Amino acid sequence: MAIFTGIATAIAGALFGGSALATSLIGGALAFGAKFAVGKLTQQKQGKQKHTAVQGEIQFGGDVPVGTLYGVGKTKGQRVFYAKWDKGNKRNAEVFILANGWCDGLEPYVYMYGEKYNLVAQATIGNEVARYGVQGFIDGDGNSAISIRFYDGRPGQGVDQRLVDVTATLGNKWKATSKLSGMCYVVVERYYHLEFFRDAGKGKPDIDFVLRGLREYDPRKDSTVAGGSGTQRLNTPSTWVHTKNPAVHRLNYQLGLRALVSGRTLIGEGKSLGQIDLATYFVAMNVCDTLRANGKQTYECSVFVSGDDDHTEVLKQFDDAMAGYGLNRRGLSGVIPGAPQIAVKDLTAADIPIDRAKDVQFRPSAFERFNHLSGQFTSIESMWNPESLKPVYVNADIAADGRNRQTSIDFLQVTDPDIAQYLLNIRYRQNRMGGKATVPVSRRFGLAVQEGEWITWRGKTWLISEWRADERLRITLVLSETSAEIYDDDGIEPGPIVVPPTPPINPSLLSTVQNFNVAAGMINGAQGYDTPALVFTWTPPDDPTITAVRFVYRIEGTTEIFEDQCTSPEDGSFRTTKNVVSGKVYNARATITTVPDRLRTFTPWMTTAQPTGLQTLLTGLQQLQDDALNRFKELQQEMDAFFRPRLVELLDAFSLEGAVGQIERQQIVATIGDALAQITEERRVRVSENEAMAQLLTYLQASLGTTNARLITEETVRATTDSALASSITTLDAEVDGNLARLIAEETARADGDGALATSISGVSADFNGRFAQGLVKFEAVAAPTGVDARFSVLLRAGTSQSFKVSGFYVELYTEGGVQKSRMAVQADQFLVTSGNSRHYPLVFEDGELKLAVANIGTVNAGLLQSLNGKMKIDLNNGTIEIFS
Repeated sequence: MAIFTGIATAIAGALFGGSALATSLIGGALAFGAKFAVGKLTQQKQGKQKHTAVQGEIQFGGDVPVGTLYGVGKTKGQRVFYAKWDKGNKRNAEVFILANGWCDGLEPYVYMYGEKYNLVAQATIGNEVARYGVQGFIDGDGNSAISIRFYDGRPGQGVDQRLVDVTATLGNKWKATSKLSGMCYVVVERYYHLEFFRDAGKGKPDIDFVLRGLREYDPRKDSTVAGGSGTQRLNTPSTWVHTKNPAVHRLNYQLGLRALVSGRTLIGEGKSLGQIDLATYFVAMNVCDTLRANGKQTYECSVFVSGDDDHTEVLKQFDDAMAGYGLNRRGLSGVIPGAPQIAVKDLTAADIPIDRAKDVQFRPSAFERFNHLSGQFTSIESMWNPESLKPVYVNADIAADGRNRQTSIDFLQVTDPDIAQYLLNIRYRQNRMGGKATVPVSRRFGLAVQEGEWITWRGKTWLISEWRADERLRITLVLSETSAEIYDDDGIEPGPIVVPPTPPINPSLLSTVQNFNVAAGMINGAQGYDTPALVFTWTPPDDPTITAVRFVYRIEGTTEIFEDQCTSPEDGSFRTTKNVVSGKVYNARATITTVPDRLRTFTPWMTTAQPTGLQTLLTGLQQLQDDALNRFKELQQEMDAFFRPRLVELLDAFSLEGAVGQIERQQIVATIGDALAQITEERRVRVSENEAMAQLLTYLQASLGTTNARLITEETVRATTDSALASSITTLDAEVDGNLARLIAEETARADGDGALATSISGVSADFNGRFAQGLVKFEAVAAPTGVDARFSVLLRAGTSQSFKVSGFYVELYTEGGVQKSRMAVQADQFLVTSGNSRHYPLVFEDGELKLAVANIGTVNAGLLQSLNGKMKIDLNNGTIEIFS
């Protein structure tokens, strides 16, 4: 405690004139504040805002927060100026701010009209850093119909004199003082060349630029910093260089991007080097630059950020990009990269005071572990669009957990598929190795280690995720299980191979398919069973922009419309059984789907030459079976989603960003040893120009060791200009040694301009030693312009770690083709109906057979009748009777 008190006294003397009260307060904060801010190994629910390497929309006007790019990314920019001149306004120019700060340059290509165009370097004509034409828009004299002049945002950059001169006589002028210092921008000048625009059928291009972002300070290359070597200097941006190293990005974000004149921090935290743990940053930067077996750097990333972004969220993007964690070590900000370490000490029984309690959890609860992890990255080959990574799952983990537990984590700040795949595997392994411990240690041991280091204990390797000391300098370590195997390349596949999309070509004038016709047909199934079908035919189009042929059909003389489509237009024919019934004449017509979209028309109505054939019984039953099974699968998916952990959603669903509001929190807590009782009540209100929201959250908990009881309620009302929502969620949990009983009740009422929805759901769940049982009852009513629907469903599920069984039923009113219909379905091994009279046998459906002792039937439609002993067979379809002796 003396070390902290001494520091506190010095600070208090400097700031508060040596006040004893100030000394006490600061000393206490230091004593308890030396903690390691490390993210959970389990993946948290990602927020709505995703930081990526793409800024995909043009921003207009001046009310746009300052933003910049770390790394390389695609952007449309912020349009701040537009002018047009020359005869018939054949020339025009726009100015787009791409980023704040001194950026490195443009990549040698842009995107227009849905495809990639190379840039052709040309001689500069003014103060621009570089000037480019666009390949494919350069005439025989070397003049480009699209000219791009690039300014990198360096201090003291000059004005674009060409734009000043050509707009001097216009109403909208570019001033000679408009230098946009400290801003990276482009001037795009276009000339309406008939060959490149009118004759090619192209309009005004919407350009996506690929920018190499900020030049950044790297202390490893600064010889004035301990451990550094080189010519870079913190206060000399001209010595900085561009990089995609996540640790360098993180350091520069913490230092902040500052205004050129005022020095005010525009983006980032605005810290000084004295507030940074440079030792951890040096290690992290070197880890990121280390080459893996595939010859690529271990970690890279690129991120667009703005001055309005939450610092914690931005820093988390850099941390995730190097599979690392943020660090606050003795008040200094640092980072731990995803890389193996050498354990600094071995924790033995002699280092642990026997008179102080410890908490050890070698295996996290099932709700904290996942066995199926998926995600996305930003693919340059796919024109900087998100693409899926190969999912990571281990069958042995799924078997051990007793069921599939899936979640996702996206790495949209990463553009290399191999790096993103490596990160996904690391996060999976970190999640599976989820042991935790809170262990008191001796002063000798505690003062020899610090947060972020690895130690060994009980035959395992542990990361010191938190270092605590009380007023008596009794030290406690919070440990998280780790291993060098987490970062091993073995068993990690390369990332997905993305095939660049085919550039679209100029579409033909076809507005629909040619020579369309429809005919009635039959599909032959097993054992002679048939079903009626419609066969559509057309001339295959020689136009790759036609991606599908859509069919609209109806029974002649009716108005109910049915639809289907063929996604391979080059086939020239398509057969459907969807909503096709026996013995009917059908009308049909067709149209097309195109990319990009254009004017489309329908063919004339065509009519089948004859009615459809007679459908056999089993085919109709098969179709109904498929519909029912699909519905039960949906019910199971609803059950899976309903029983997921909900507390994080309740806590993360409220934000005051961009709004006015208030949060009032009341809490009472009582603890003795490992016994805890608490009640927390939180009231929240929020209003903005287009939304009002109120929330009430109540959390009750009682725990003793591994025994926990929780009751959580959340009530929410929300209104916007065109919608209203009221919801109530109650969760009851009781848990002992991993055995969990849970009850959840959720009620929701929602209305907007498109309809109204009311839902009431009740669920129960019980888990014991690998065995589980669940039940879900749901009632839902929907009213919308397309129809009025309602459903009542009951689903039961139980099993072990090896298998599970499902049973349930649903009753629904649904709309199909504009027609209201109803249905009831039951899923059970045995379905039984009884009158309750012991003299009457029940009706039973079991093992695919309907069993009935007595039947009183007026008319029987059948295909085959046969005796139980096989002596007589009547084939009604073929008109034969067979008798066997």
